[in-house]
Amino acid sequence: MSAGYDIPFNRPSLIGTEQGFVRDAYENGHISGGGAFTERCEELLRAELHAPRVMLVTSCTHALEMCALLLEIRPGDEVIVPAYTFTSTANAFALRGARIVFADVRPDTLNIDERDLEALVTDRTKAIVVVHYAGVACDLQPIVDLASRRGITLVEDNAHGLFGRYRGRPLGSFGAFATLSFHETKNVTCGEGGALVVNDARYIERAEIIRDKGTDRGRFFRGEVDKYSWVGLGSSYAISELLAAFLLAQLEERDAVQAARMRIWHRYAERLAEWAEEQSFSLPVVPDQCEHSAHMFFLLAPSHAERQRFIAHLLAHRILAVSHYVPLNVSPKGAEFGGSPGECPVAEDAGERLVRLPLFTSLGDADQERVIEAVLAFQSA
Repeated sequence: MSAGYDIPFNRPSLIGTEQGFVRDAYENGHISGGGAFTERCEELLRAELHAPRVMLVTSCTHALEMCALLLEIRPGDEVIVPAYTFTSTANAFALRGARIVFADVRPDTLNIDERDLEALVTDRTKAIVVVHYAGVACDLQPIVDLASRRGITLVEDNAHGLFGRYRGRPLGSFGAFATLSFHETKNVTCGEGGALVVNDARYIERAEIIRDKGTDRGRFFRGEVDKYSWVGLGSSYAISELLAAFLLAQLEERDAVQAARMRIWHRYAERLAEWAEEQSFSLPVVPDQCEHSAHMFFLLAPSHAERQRFIAHLLAHRILAVSHYVPLNVSPKGAEFGGSPGECPVAEDAGERLVRLPLFTSLGDADQERVIEAVLAFQSA
């Protein structure tokens, strides 16, 4: 337990079968990538997302880098990303030489504002990357329509949104590619890990080559060639069987995980609604066409100063609440792509006011009640 707090922002939550699965992987004598546990995870996710192919990789960041390689991003290409996101969303494409174009987000969901995208598209736009912030879907239909009309590839950075839906359809099934995260802060985890979802079957073979260090080793193992060799660009993106075994234990209990997180999320929403209105805080918004993933629960304080005072207030109660992203357009690296203060005002405002409450699968009723009572005791100045 930390000396600074009793209730952390996040705690990795065990299902109970992880150690047994990891032991099985070791005893199987195959702990590098591409074994039985990897295949079982991939098949489960493929069925969940109705995807032609899902590939486990070492992180969501690496899955995004694979997207950039699959799209053959080159210097001069432009990629549109939301300003309010993690650095990986932009880094993956900037590493290939793309110019990053920052889009502002909606004030309700903090997702990319679909109404602004048309004005950001140019003849050099190669991809639009959307992020389903907090596991709430972007308004995807207008974005899908725009991408189709202008011949632009849609990529879903679905690090927050596994098990969420838009108009009844799974998040991660709309773009040509989607990426998933299994970092320890995510709903299901193996500590560090991710997946690339390939929804356009034309890219499957190249994705396999990229994941396997630029070789056609996958074809060799299937008996399609008599030896494998270097056939394209790639890197070492395959996840180990030990991590895949840990992840499978969590994925197999996804319904229980999601039910627990939904209970926590809705309890926050119900208990804090009246207080939030009185204190000029805002709660998350979930549009009618969205089924969120219960990935996080956040508040928007009335000002930056009140956000900081609120965080300090909870810490005094030995509860850790945290802010989130510094918008990319006002970051030092973002300035190199032409980003500047005032360019994405909604994202910049959220970056100053947003605070996330503890939400993890094993958060017990008593600890959550302690968080809620501490929040209710806070009075805005």
